[in-house]
Amino acid sequence: MAQNKVVSREEWLVARKALVEKEKAETRLRDEVAAARAALPWVKVDKDYIFDTRDGRKSLADLFDGRSQLIVYHFMLGPGWKAGCPGCSFLCDHLDGTLPHLNNHDVTLVAVSRAPLAEIERYKKRMGWKFPWVSSNGSDFNYDYHVSFTPEELASGKVFYNFRETDTSDAHEELPGLSAFYRNEAGGIFHTYSVYARGPEPLMGTYMILDMAPLGRNEKGAMNWMRRHDEYDEQPATRRESAAE
Repeated sequence: MAQNKVVSREEWLVARKALVEKEKAETRLRDEVAAARAALPWVKVDKDYIFDTRDGRKSLADLFDGRSQLIVYHFMLGPGWKAGCPGCSFLCDHLDGTLPHLNNHDVTLVAVSRAPLAEIERYKKRMGWKFPWVSSNGSDFNYDYHVSFTPEELASGKVFYNFRETDTSDAHEELPGLSAFYRNEAGGIFHTYSVYARGPEPLMGTYMILDMAPLGRNEKGAMNWMRRHDEYDEQPATRRESAAE
């Protein structure tokens, strides 16, 4: 692969300043989207959901752990799976360091999967993670938030995912997503936000760093290079030809 054009420092500065304007526009748009997200209406959660946790069975209200805000990452790990989704695993490698900051900001973060708790704990131990991760096995939670699908749904040819009907050729029994909830002082719980597919990508700090690296993401398909963190070979998965002197 050929290297980028090599220019003088002065020419580089002109090109870099042009990019700054696009970066500023991106930042302003991101702020606008964040404000619109925060202004979304809420939906009251009237259904009772029970989860299996290290500390016994807990309700959705219990998962808030005394805080007013709850972020749920819908981790793709179905019953009987030998390992969690590689993409979800990549994302969750970034979570542990955020926990003290989120908790201090009145936010609890929890991963939820449909696999039984023992299977979650086994994989969590392998990955060395500390964030809370609970099982929704036996409840409708994953189905109601459109990240798990029954055999009948998959056989129908269409499932509802990412706010639209999706061909089952592009779907699996489990798909990724993130949902947010608020609990008021009276104990009422409200669903405030959900995002699916590539929507949770900003949580993947590695991607944000790669976007600033000389070769960017340097991938021939989304996440084609990525592995669980204990599965990498010693040599990098992607390499570019050495730049000519």
